[in-house]
Amino acid sequence: MKTNALTGGQPDIAPAAAPAAAPAADTVARLRATFNTGRTKPVAWRKQQLQALRRLLTEHEDTFAQALHTDLGKSATESHMAEIGFLVREIDHTLSHLDRWLRPKRASVPLSLMPSRAWTVREPLGVVLVIAPWNYPVNLALAPVIGALAAGNAVILKPSEVAPATSAVLAHWLPRVLDPQAVAVVEGGVPETTALLEQRFDHIFYTGNGAVGRIVMTAAARHLTPVTLELGGKSPAVVEPGTDLATAARRIALGKFMNAGQTCVAPDYVLAIGEAGAEIEAHLTQAVREMYGTDPARSNDYGRIVNERHFDRLAALLNDGRTVVGGDHDRDTRYIAPTVLADVDPDSPVMRDEIFGPILPIVRVPDLDAAIAFITERDKPLALYAFTASKRSKRRLTAETSSGGLVFGLSLLQLGALDLPFGGVGESGMGRYHGSYSLDTFSHIKAVLDKPLKPDTLGVATPPYTRGKDRILRRIT
Repeated sequence: MKTNALTGGQPDIAPAAAPAAAPAADTVARLRATFNTGRTKPVAWRKQQLQALRRLLTEHEDTFAQALHTDLGKSATESHMAEIGFLVREIDHTLSHLDRWLRPKRASVPLSLMPSRAWTVREPLGVVLVIAPWNYPVNLALAPVIGALAAGNAVILKPSEVAPATSAVLAHWLPRVLDPQAVAVVEGGVPETTALLEQRFDHIFYTGNGAVGRIVMTAAARHLTPVTLELGGKSPAVVEPGTDLATAARRIALGKFMNAGQTCVAPDYVLAIGEAGAEIEAHLTQAVREMYGTDPARSNDYGRIVNERHFDRLAALLNDGRTVVGGDHDRDTRYIAPTVLADVDPDSPVMRDEIFGPILPIVRVPDLDAAIAFITERDKPLALYAFTASKRSKRRLTAETSSGGLVFGLSLLQLGALDLPFGGVGESGMGRYHGSYSLDTFSHIKAVLDKPLKPDTLGVATPPYTRGKDRILRRIT
C-alpha cells in the first residue's frame, strides 16, 4: 500500500480517512496557471514575498516558538537560534545579493562563431514541491521555500504531520502573508503526500530519510522531475590526541544534543584515536553537565523525543555500550538524557543506522589510517567533523574522505556560513542549497547565443573561399 511504502513501512501517524488526490491536482493546476501568467518572475515580486516572510517570522516569533515547544520541547532560545533567527539571516542574505545573483553572466565564444555574443540567464523552473521534516519543522520547511521564491517559482509546501502544531501555524499564516495564488500549504500525512507526488512538478525538494527519499525519487522519475534529497547518515567526529579535548567535547556536545539529538547533521558518533578515547569521556561528561546541569530533565534548554515510536527505537540502543553519562529515560514524557556510550562495538545496533537522538557512542581506533578506513568503508556521511591540531591530518581527511561537508574544530554551526553549500553525497543526499546555491537549485541556467544576421558572416551564402581567413573558417566548420 502507498501508505506503508511512503514511510518505509513505519507510518508516523494513522492514514487520513479520505484521499486528497483531487485537491492536490487542483492546487498544482492553480499554481501552474499563476506561474504561466509570469506573475512570479519579476524581481520585485520575489523580494516582496521574502520581505513578507521575514515580517511573519519576526512579528510572530512567539507563535512559532510555542508550536516548536509543543512539538519538540524546544526552548525559546533554541527556537530562535536554530529556526527563526537562522531563517531571518537567510532572507537578509538573499535580499542583499539577489540582484547580483540574477545578473546574466557573459560567456566566451570560439573564433568559428564570431562575431557573436553569449551569456547565461537564470529562469525559474515553474511549480516546486517542498516536503519538510519534523525535526526542524520551521527551518527545514521555509529555507527551501526562500530559495524557490527568490528564483521566481510557485511553491507548494508540505509540512510534516509529525510536528502538528508547527504544521498548523505554517498552514494558517503562509497563505495570509504570501501570494496565495503562487504559494500553497498542504497539510496531512501519507495519503496527502502520496497524492502530491502523483502530480507533475518542476522540482521536488525533500528533506528526510533515505527510504522515503527513494520513494520521492521514483515518483519524480515518472515525470522526469529533478529532485533535491537532503538526507542524513552517520556523521563521525574524529578526535585526535594533542588537541584541546575540553573545547572539542563542548563543541561536539553542542552539535549532538541540541534538539535532543534529532538533527540530520549532528555528530552521530565519536571516532577517538589512540589516547584521546579515554580522555574524551571525562570531557564529554563535563560538557553535558555544563550545558544541562546534573539533571537534564529539569533543564529548560533540553528538548524531548518527538513521539513514542522514536522514543522506543532510541531506548533500545541505550545498552549498546558502557554508559559514561546519561542513560536515564522516561517514556511518559518522551525524555532521554544526553547519553555518552563507551566501549562500543562497531557492529552493534547503535552503529548500524543513523541514531537521530541524544545517544553518542565512542568508537576507538589506533591511528588516523584506521579512522579514515573506518569512514570510507561506510556510506558517505552528510558531515565529517574533525578535531585535530595537525595540518597533515586535515590535509589527509580532506583528500582521502568524502562527505557532504567537512568541518574542522566545530560541529553543526557551520550551517551559519550562508555562502557555503549544504547538501549530501551518496546515501546522505543529492543537491545543495543555501545562499546562491538555492538559486542554482531552483533555477534553470539557460544558455543564450546571439549572432548577427549579416550576409558576410558564417551560415549564409558567401563568395568562394579565397582569402586566408575564409579558408580557416572553411576548415573549422
